[in-house]
Amino acid sequence: MSLLFNPRTYDPSFTDEQTSAKLRALVGFFEDKGKAQLLADYDDASWYDDFLTFVRDNELFAHFGTPADAGAAVGRADATWDTATINELNEILGFYSLAHWYAWQVTVLGLGPVWTSANEGARTLVAELLRDGHIFGFGLSEQHHGADIYSTDMILNRSGDGWTASGPKYYIGNGNVAGRLSVFGRFADDDPEYPGEYVFFLVDTQHTNYELIKNVVHSQMYVAAFELDDYPVSREDILHTGQAAFDAALATVNVGKVNLGWASIGICEHSFYEAITHANNRVLYGNRVTDFPHVRRMLADAYARLIGMKIFAARSADYFRSADADDRRFLLFNPITKAKVTSEGETVINLLWDVVAARGFEKDTYFHRAASEIRALPKLEGTVHVNIALVLKFMPAYLGAPHGMAAEVPEIPVRQDSADDEYLFRQGPARGLSKIGFSDWRPTFERYRHLPNVAVFMEQLDAFTEFVMTAPPSKDQQKDLDYLQVLGQLFAQIVYGQLILESAGLALEGAPGDARPSSVSDLSTLTEAHLDRMFNVFVRDFNDQATALYGQASATPEQRSGALGLLREPVTDHEAESSFLKEVLSYDGVFEG
Repeated sequence: MSLLFNPRTYDPSFTDEQTSAKLRALVGFFEDKGKAQLLADYDDASWYDDFLTFVRDNELFAHFGTPADAGAAVGRADATWDTATINELNEILGFYSLAHWYAWQVTVLGLGPVWTSANEGARTLVAELLRDGHIFGFGLSEQHHGADIYSTDMILNRSGDGWTASGPKYYIGNGNVAGRLSVFGRFADDDPEYPGEYVFFLVDTQHTNYELIKNVVHSQMYVAAFELDDYPVSREDILHTGQAAFDAALATVNVGKVNLGWASIGICEHSFYEAITHANNRVLYGNRVTDFPHVRRMLADAYARLIGMKIFAARSADYFRSADADDRRFLLFNPITKAKVTSEGETVINLLWDVVAARGFEKDTYFHRAASEIRALPKLEGTVHVNIALVLKFMPAYLGAPHGMAAEVPEIPVRQDSADDEYLFRQGPARGLSKIGFSDWRPTFERYRHLPNVAVFMEQLDAFTEFVMTAPPSKDQQKDLDYLQVLGQLFAQIVYGQLILESAGLALEGAPGDARPSSVSDLSTLTEAHLDRMFNVFVRDFNDQATALYGQASATPEQRSGALGLLREPVTDHEAESSFLKEVLSYDGVFEG
């Protein structure tokens, strides 16, 4: 078994028969369409009617996007919101086409405010539309405010027993054909019932008072600019008001962030196959390209990073699925999935591009689209900067866990069951993040201290903990997002390493009765050699961020000295590296679609 998704050997039998059949059918749709046609449609920016017909006929989005309680209202007794299989869906869509994935992603975002709503009529209507093959969208962003949910120019004015909505929205996926859009706005200040309060409401894109202005991108996906002009809004259209509308926006984005990481993984896997097959069969200056030391190092780094992306994202999903009001640790791991996994995706593509060089521009390659599309994912559902700033809220409680601040929280198993992840739609207010407790993470690292690079990384971890305690950010630096970004990246690297080692421990030492999804591909093939090579990369990444911290304009002499104390030399075993490279090169010709 391979650690990477391969359409030729894909076996989703870990899940139920119906879900497995739909995942296989999705792979079949793209394989039957073929690489040449997919690339031609991408270059022509052709709208994907055939895909949406496939989605409708196979009830694809309805199957994966309907939680149990909403499904029961429309006769879908088997409905579940199963993050484990949704991750499979994201990975497959990303592997073949980010544009097609985007239709699913913004449907998820559009569904979020509905599934978190107590408006049963709206929930039933949307469940019926979803069953009938409609797609959906999330009307939050505006051209002049971006995704700033504190500001909106979409205003609802009182009109009889209802309202009329007027205002613009921008960057709204599926805004051309969505069965409904979940639109964010606010009531007018003089509203007698909800003066100036936030609101989420449903909008029909086919209504005469809905003006579709344009697609703001040249792409197969439709990213709409639209405007409402006295659009009639009834009480039946209202999903949330006041603080609940604000909370629904954040909860929805939390759900959507997971999808970004898996789409990035899919893109990188397809690109990796193409890059290794090209490089290993090309001769320059009398040498096979993959014989050059710098190429071998770049390919090995890319593969190590890609494996790490998958393992972290899978483990993060375990926490996501197991969350409840008493255990909200997923709120740390979730933004790291968004920020770190998608950024790692960019790094993987950059490494592979340096290997394939000019070949990466050629129009008959998947790579030329991957190099463009991978850039989008760190910038959606909150930028990397926003998410890293969020991560810092958890740092005191997390770093303090081994030092007397550990919380009593459950150990989280591998979550491969088909349970309905209903807590995701009742997350409640996003408050008290700094009070969320964490267990002592040190034993997770200690378990693998015998691996040379894990041991080095633990030295860096200890040095970082001391650095934060002895040279914390000043009051001014706490407002300096540039300084905090570097600090946050260092902290995120530690959490990233923890979850990778947790996942490895469950795989290598056995998770009773459980196995990873076939896309994460039977982690029983994971070895300690893989882990050590990943941490070789992580030690170097920590050095890079420590150097950036040293160079911060606002850094104090004490902080610069502490930053230098984070630097460590990674351990390279040439025999182990040779074995690792042999595995990397074994992907030559494995998938050429």
